[in-house]
Amino acid sequence: MAQSRSRIPTALAAIIVLAGAGGLSWWAAQSATVFIETRSREDVKLALATAGQDWVQVSADGLQVHLTGTAPSEVERFRALTQAAIAVDSSRIVDDMTVASVEALTPPDFKIELLRDSDGISLIGLVPASTDRTAILRNLKSETAAPKITDLLESADYAVPEDWDDAIAFGLQAAQMAARAKISIAPGEVRIAAIADSRAEKGRIETELKRARPEKIDLTTDISAPRPVIAPFTLRFLIDEEGARFDACAADNEDGRARILDAAVRAGAGGKPGCTLGLGAPTQQWADAVVPAIEAVAGLGLGSVTISDADIALIAPASVEEARFDEVVGQLERALPPVFSLQARRERAEEAEHGPPEFVASLVGDSNLSMRGRIADEQMREAVDSFARSRFLSVQSSLSSDDDVPGGWTVRVIGALEAMDNLASGTAEVSPDLIRLSGVSGDPDAAERTAATLADRLGPGARYDLSIRYDRRLDPALDLPDGEECIRQLNIILSESEIGFEPSKSTIAGDPAPTLERIAGVMTNCTDFRLEAGGHTDAQGSEGFNADLSRARAQALVVAMTEAGIDTVNMTARGYGESQPIAGNDSEEGREENRRIEFRLLSDHPVRSQPLAEPVRLAGVTRVVPAGAAAADAPAPTEKPEGPVPTALQFEGPPVPTIINGPLIAPATVGVSEEFLTLDEREENITLPVQTPDENTPRPEPRPEDEAGAAQAEGSGDIE
Repeated sequence: MAQSRSRIPTALAAIIVLAGAGGLSWWAAQSATVFIETRSREDVKLALATAGQDWVQVSADGLQVHLTGTAPSEVERFRALTQAAIAVDSSRIVDDMTVASVEALTPPDFKIELLRDSDGISLIGLVPASTDRTAILRNLKSETAAPKITDLLESADYAVPEDWDDAIAFGLQAAQMAARAKISIAPGEVRIAAIADSRAEKGRIETELKRARPEKIDLTTDISAPRPVIAPFTLRFLIDEEGARFDACAADNEDGRARILDAAVRAGAGGKPGCTLGLGAPTQQWADAVVPAIEAVAGLGLGSVTISDADIALIAPASVEEARFDEVVGQLERALPPVFSLQARRERAEEAEHGPPEFVASLVGDSNLSMRGRIADEQMREAVDSFARSRFLSVQSSLSSDDDVPGGWTVRVIGALEAMDNLASGTAEVSPDLIRLSGVSGDPDAAERTAATLADRLGPGARYDLSIRYDRRLDPALDLPDGEECIRQLNIILSESEIGFEPSKSTIAGDPAPTLERIAGVMTNCTDFRLEAGGHTDAQGSEGFNADLSRARAQALVVAMTEAGIDTVNMTARGYGESQPIAGNDSEEGREENRRIEFRLLSDHPVRSQPLAEPVRLAGVTRVVPAGAAAADAPAPTEKPEGPVPTALQFEGPPVPTIINGPLIAPATVGVSEEFLTLDEREENITLPVQTPDENTPRPEPRPEDEAGAAQAEGSGDIE
């Protein structure tokens, strides 16, 4: 009995010990759980508060962290999850958050900033969750060969906006064209800021972007190119019987250019003279030397100044008084910065007359050069031939050896040929004391480049005369459309337009402004072509009525274009009535297709880019002299006709201009009497023999006012 009593306390003690140990374990586990919950909750709260996500309520249940609250937007909800995952493992996070008024929320502004440079491509922005980011990265990697592509995009679960996919496709295509660019892609819009290696590269990128742009995507470009390097840095200013002008002008900064142009205007330069901003000036005091040099020429009244780097050559004709020459030279020497050196020369009287050119080179067509004249000997002839063939595609040489040519003759000839490399077509004439270069170029800086070439080859004191015309249609950087492309674009606009006419009237119905705005964009690069706006009708009504109606409607469109500020001087209107249907007239659909206006190309050759003869007004025609021909070579005079005066003059041999109540523009110089020929009565035509001048024959430039007048006259009515 005693033994039994002694065992009970022992068993009880064991139970008590076990219970105490279990309690302690439970307490420890409970304490650890509370610690983990508290620590997780506080860490997540801190991460969210740091990110400004104060709207999120955080609670913890064991290892799980619950996020509740109403997010302002889906983007904010996503960002809250991202911030919470920084503090604890994302697998422990339970998202119980909601988004406020999801139906009423405006979708976020989806946008991609694509940054490309030599180090690679970076993508930054927000895209719809359904956007295939992997495909975007794969496209960039395969098409651009960028060394590194960094994806920093975020996504939001919203519907894909309209035109988003087209904008992305175009933006990725733009990334292939520009190696250094920032491309901003938004729904229906792409903005591109890029840096090109040259002006030609800038033009190429702009042209390719315009061609690749989808119709519904708005494109904004800001592409810059570095200034051209001019070596040697050259400027040439002269005053002769034709007035004051630059043969070449280069400036190193905006302020210097403004000072140089102001000095030229004060010296008598007309219009708005230009000056190329370039790199390569020998000193920051370039304008400090150019301005007094121009003032020196103005002080002489006649002469020229050529500045090649730091060398200045001032040349005055013999007609300038010697005392005046010495005074001006002294003033210029005192005004020049120390780095510049001056060579001044007053010509002798015997130098005033220039003999016939000793060497002539003509450049035509696709880099085809012909040369004739004298050269020192057979060895020098071979040297000139070799140089020419290295620069031009085809060379025809008729050079003859002559031991009596002046010293340095071969250098002068090669200098002239080298300068012609800046021309698309033209002529170089070399005499012992003058090089005369004239022609057309698609490079707006051709005059500066030519002057720099001659100055570098012959020295700043060399005498040369430049007459180089810039033709924008030859400029590869612009890549302008040809006539057929102009017509195609214009007719697409008309086919898609909402321009209509009131029934049986030529009054435009509705608002044509949107269509005219599109037409204006195309016509910017197409005004040089002769175009026709042709009106067409269905077969309802009489033929005469339809012909008149179609002509009136075509003319109404041309008038509307003119009133909208579109240049229509080379455009005519014509009515075809019902004579050219494109569908059957037995249904309303077919008749509607036949009621149309179509543009048509009248000439493949741009009007204003062709060298034309001096426009003249006809007054009793006396004779027709081909441009560049002597009077003795002209055809016999043609008497002024009696009776009614014709509307048009037909010329034997191409080209054949059509004249309507305006001046004649033709590749011939027409001798006229004092009495103007009025073109009021129309009964018959006069045929005048015209010898078409050789394409190498220089032709005087047309006066802009006469050219515009002729074109306006041609657009004043139908040409049957």
